[in-house]
Amino acid sequence: MSEPFSVRVTVRGYETDVQGHLNQAVYLNYAEHARWTLLKAAGISQAGLVGKGVGPVTLETTIRYRRELLAGDEVDVTCAFEWGAGKTFTIRQEIRRADGTVAAEISAVAGLLDLKDRRLVADPRTVFKELGAAPNLFGL
Repeated sequence: MSEPFSVRVTVRGYETDVQGHLNQAVYLNYAEHARWTLLKAAGISQAGLVGKGVGPVTLETTIRYRRELLAGDEVDVTCAFEWGAGKTFTIRQEIRRADGTVAAEISAVAGLLDLKDRRLVADPRTVFKELGAAPNLFGL
């Protein structure tokens, strides 16, 4: 099995809390950054999604904090899509220090919202295949 898509981020000092740890909310920003970077790498832009009349939505997110991150740490944020049979899919992500130590595990249940009907698209895989130049990045 190949490694999941990944993007490198450096923890900035202003992202830390009073203990010097990466602020808990920033983990979500890193995860979101990796997801949008994956979309771009697959050939999907925000404008392309809106032009198709859809937008990604997150329905649930769970973060498991494993190790602290400090200013200056370089981390790799992974992103892997898992598909079921319905309207939603799961995005599994890890935030790993450069030495491979897992600092956090993030799991998000997501879908594609039909921007006109305000309901989830019945088969999001089809949209990703139609819009994407590299659907393999989504595990398709």
